[in-house]
Amino acid sequence: MHKPSCTDADRRLLAALRDCAEDPRVAAAARALSFAGEHGALWLAAGLAGAAADRERRGAWLRATALVAAAHLASMGVKRMVRRPRPHLPAAEPLVRTAGRHSFPSSHATSAAAAAVAYGALRPAGAHLVPPLAAAVCLSRVVAGVHYPSDIAAGALLGGVTARAGAAWVRQPLEAGRR
Repeated sequence: MHKPSCTDADRRLLAALRDCAEDPRVAAAARALSFAGEHGALWLAAGLAGAAADRERRGAWLRATALVAAAHLASMGVKRMVRRPRPHLPAAEPLVRTAGRHSFPSSHATSAAAAAVAYGALRPAGAHLVPPLAAAVCLSRVVAGVHYPSDIAAGALLGGVTARAGAAWVRQPLEAGRR
């Protein structure tokens, strides 16, 4: 499989965003968001919480959570095939440890985008609350210095497409109940 190469723009944007972590508050936020998004944990917990709180749509929440998990697993599979090394910035060490050595696509971005699409379709509040948090998780990975912007873009695309492809499956019982 061809390894995506990072462009000069990718490197420059990575360096500029990583420089933002010189502010201790930004660094702390990037660390916290990266930790929360590890292995899709934030999004899986949010889906399960939605299922527990929203009895009317419990099945839909569980299916949406399954889509988020499936998207995350798909990104891990792609990552193992592509094997793009993580970025190395000589002037700045990464802010977080990573579970693996490969960066393309970002699994954090994949699960975040899948959650934004899948959960956003279930409740209006989800459509307003999840996308900004998902974007912050995505951005945290570049600020932390462990992903190129193109890793994030590819992960977000994979997550969004996966969730969108399963949207009818998530909504099916909701629409059937309205007939």
